[in-house]
Amino acid sequence: MPITHDATTAQCHVFTLKEGMLSAIAHDLRLSVGHFTVRIEDDQSIEARFEARSLRVDCAMKQGREDFDALRSSQKREIEDNVARSVLHARRHPEIVFRSTRVTGEGSQREIEGMLVLHGTERHVRTTAMRQDDRWVAEVRLHQPDFGIEPYSAMLGTLKIQPAVRVRLSVPA
Repeated sequence: MPITHDATTAQCHVFTLKEGMLSAIAHDLRLSVGHFTVRIEDDQSIEARFEARSLRVDCAMKQGREDFDALRSSQKREIEDNVARSVLHARRHPEIVFRSTRVTGEGSQREIEGMLVLHGTERHVRTTAMRQDDRWVAEVRLHQPDFGIEPYSAMLGTLKIQPAVRVRLSVPA
Protein backbone atom coordinates (compact mmCIF):
# COMPACT_ATOMS: atom_id res chain seq x y z
CA MET A 1 0.00 0.00 0.00
CA PRO A 2 1.50 3.37 -0.99
CA ILE A 3 2.41 5.96 1.63
CA THR A 4 2.39 9.65 0.71
CA HIS A 5 4.26 12.35 2.62
CA ASP A 6 4.16 16.11 2.17
CA ALA A 7 5.58 19.16 3.93
CA THR A 8 3.48 18.39 7.04
CA THR A 9 5.38 15.14 7.71
CA ALA A 10 8.54 15.40 5.60
CA GLN A 11 11.23 18.02 5.00
CA CYS A 12 13.11 19.00 1.88
CA HIS A 13 16.03 21.42 2.22
CA VAL A 14 18.29 22.92 -0.42
CA PHE A 15 21.71 24.18 0.67
CA THR A 16 23.59 26.76 -1.41
CA LEU A 17 27.14 28.01 -1.00
CA LYS A 18 28.46 31.41 -2.06
CA GLU A 19 31.64 32.18 -3.98
CA GLY A 20 33.34 35.07 -5.73
CA MET A 21 35.39 38.13 -4.74
CA LEU A 22 32.49 39.65 -2.78
CA SER A 23 31.38 36.42 -1.13
CA ALA A 24 32.24 37.86 2.30
CA ILE A 25 29.15 40.08 2.09
CA ALA A 26 26.85 37.21 1.03
CA HIS A 27 25.44 34.19 2.84
CA ASP A 28 25.36 30.46 2.42
CA LEU A 29 21.68 29.51 2.60
CA ARG A 30 19.27 26.81 3.68
CA LEU A 31 16.02 26.87 1.73
CA SER A 32 12.93 24.75 2.33
CA VAL A 33 10.58 23.41 -0.29
CA GLY A 34 7.11 24.33 0.93
CA HIS A 35 4.93 22.24 -1.39
CA PHE A 36 5.82 18.69 -2.36
CA THR A 37 4.70 15.08 -2.18
CA VAL A 38 6.75 11.92 -1.81
CA ARG A 39 4.93 8.69 -2.63
CA ILE A 40 6.59 5.45 -1.49
CA GLU A 41 5.21 2.07 -2.51
CA ASP A 42 6.40 -1.11 -0.80
CA ASP A 43 9.87 0.42 -0.19
CA GLN A 44 10.58 -0.34 -3.88
CA SER A 45 9.12 2.62 -5.77
CA ILE A 46 9.45 6.32 -5.03
CA GLU A 47 7.91 9.28 -6.82
CA ALA A 48 8.47 12.82 -5.58
CA ARG A 49 7.00 16.06 -6.92
CA PHE A 50 8.18 19.52 -5.85
CA GLU A 51 6.70 22.93 -6.71
CA ALA A 52 9.57 25.05 -8.03
CA ARG A 53 8.11 28.33 -6.81
CA SER A 54 7.64 27.06 -3.24
CA LEU A 55 11.26 27.42 -2.12
CA ARG A 56 11.57 29.65 0.94
CA VAL A 57 14.69 30.92 2.70
CA ASP A 58 14.86 29.34 6.16
CA CYS A 59 18.08 30.91 7.27
CA ALA A 60 21.64 31.78 6.44
CA MET A 61 24.27 29.19 7.28
CA LYS A 62 27.50 30.27 8.93
CA GLN A 63 30.24 27.67 9.24
CA GLY A 64 27.64 24.92 8.96
CA ARG A 65 25.37 26.39 11.65
CA GLU A 66 21.98 28.04 11.28
CA ASP A 67 21.98 31.83 11.58
CA PHE A 68 18.35 32.93 11.78
CA ASP A 69 19.21 36.60 12.40
CA ALA A 70 21.49 37.20 9.40
CA LEU A 71 18.74 38.09 6.89
CA ARG A 72 15.83 40.50 7.05
CA SER A 73 12.41 39.43 5.77
CA SER A 74 12.79 41.70 2.75
CA GLN A 75 16.12 40.04 1.86
CA LYS A 76 14.56 36.60 2.11
CA ARG A 77 11.68 37.61 -0.18
CA GLU A 78 14.14 39.04 -2.72
CA ILE A 79 16.18 35.80 -2.73
CA GLU A 80 13.02 33.69 -3.06
CA ASP A 81 11.85 35.79 -6.00
CA ASN A 82 15.26 35.49 -7.70
CA VAL A 83 15.28 31.71 -7.23
CA ALA A 84 11.79 31.26 -8.69
CA ARG A 85 12.08 33.82 -11.50
CA SER A 86 15.74 33.92 -12.56
CA VAL A 87 17.23 30.57 -11.50
CA LEU A 88 14.50 27.91 -11.73
CA HIS A 89 12.29 29.79 -14.22
CA ALA A 90 9.30 28.43 -12.31
CA ARG A 91 6.69 29.78 -14.73
CA ARG A 92 8.15 27.67 -17.55
CA HIS A 93 9.17 24.75 -15.31
CA PRO A 94 6.69 24.72 -12.40
CA GLU A 95 7.38 21.18 -11.21
CA ILE A 96 10.46 19.15 -10.30
CA VAL A 97 9.87 15.38 -10.49
CA PHE A 98 11.88 12.37 -9.30
CA ARG A 99 10.94 8.76 -10.15
CA SER A 100 12.99 5.88 -8.84
CA THR A 101 14.18 3.22 -11.25
CA ARG A 102 15.83 1.07 -8.59
CA VAL A 103 15.72 0.82 -4.78
CA THR A 104 17.98 -1.75 -3.08
CA GLY A 105 19.26 -2.46 0.39
CA GLU A 106 17.97 -3.54 3.75
CA GLY A 107 18.27 -2.61 7.37
CA SER A 108 19.16 1.04 7.89
CA GLN A 109 20.38 1.82 4.37
CA ARG A 110 18.82 2.02 0.90
CA GLU A 111 20.50 2.76 -2.43
CA ILE A 112 18.14 4.78 -4.61
CA GLU A 113 18.55 5.45 -8.32
CA GLY A 114 16.17 7.28 -10.57
CA MET A 115 15.42 10.03 -13.03
CA LEU A 116 15.11 13.67 -11.99
CA VAL A 117 13.37 16.21 -14.19
CA LEU A 118 14.54 19.69 -13.18
CA HIS A 119 14.28 22.87 -15.24
CA GLY A 120 12.95 20.80 -18.15
CA THR A 121 16.00 18.53 -18.23
CA GLU A 122 16.02 14.87 -17.21
CA ARG A 123 19.11 13.33 -15.60
CA HIS A 124 19.95 10.11 -13.76
CA VAL A 125 20.63 10.60 -10.03
CA ARG A 126 21.78 8.27 -7.29
CA THR A 127 21.68 8.64 -3.52
CA THR A 128 21.84 6.64 -0.31
CA ALA A 129 19.03 6.92 2.22
CA MET A 130 20.08 6.30 5.81
CA ARG A 131 17.83 5.54 8.77
CA GLN A 132 18.38 8.21 11.43
CA ASP A 133 16.25 7.53 14.49
CA ASP A 134 12.63 7.62 13.28
CA ARG A 135 13.37 9.08 9.82
CA TRP A 136 14.88 8.18 6.46
CA VAL A 137 17.30 10.86 5.23
CA ALA A 138 18.71 11.08 1.71
CA GLU A 139 21.01 13.73 0.32
CA VAL A 140 22.10 14.40 -3.25
CA ARG A 141 24.44 16.93 -4.85
CA LEU A 142 23.09 18.52 -7.99
CA HIS A 143 25.28 20.40 -10.43
CA GLN A 144 22.97 23.15 -11.68
CA PRO A 145 24.51 23.50 -15.19
CA ASP A 146 23.80 19.78 -15.81
CA PHE A 147 20.11 20.77 -15.77
CA GLY A 148 20.55 23.91 -17.88
CA ILE A 149 20.47 26.16 -14.82
CA GLU A 150 22.77 29.16 -14.67
CA PRO A 151 23.81 29.58 -11.00
CA TYR A 152 22.78 32.94 -9.54
CA SER A 153 25.32 35.71 -10.10
CA ALA A 154 25.35 39.41 -9.26
CA MET A 155 27.68 42.39 -9.40
CA LEU A 156 29.35 41.30 -12.64
CA GLY A 157 30.06 37.84 -11.25
CA THR A 158 31.92 39.00 -8.15
CA LEU A 159 29.12 37.50 -6.06
CA LYS A 160 27.62 34.16 -7.05
CA ILE A 161 26.30 30.82 -5.93
CA GLN A 162 28.45 27.73 -6.46
CA PRO A 163 27.20 25.49 -9.29
CA ALA A 164 26.63 22.52 -6.95
CA VAL A 165 23.77 22.55 -4.43
CA ARG A 166 22.87 19.90 -1.85
CA VAL A 167 19.31 18.67 -1.53
CA ARG A 168 18.31 16.79 1.65
CA LEU A 169 15.01 14.95 1.95
CA SER A 170 13.79 13.51 5.25
CA VAL A 171 10.65 11.37 5.62
CA PRO A 172 9.22 9.40 8.55
CA ALA A 173 10.45 5.81 8.76
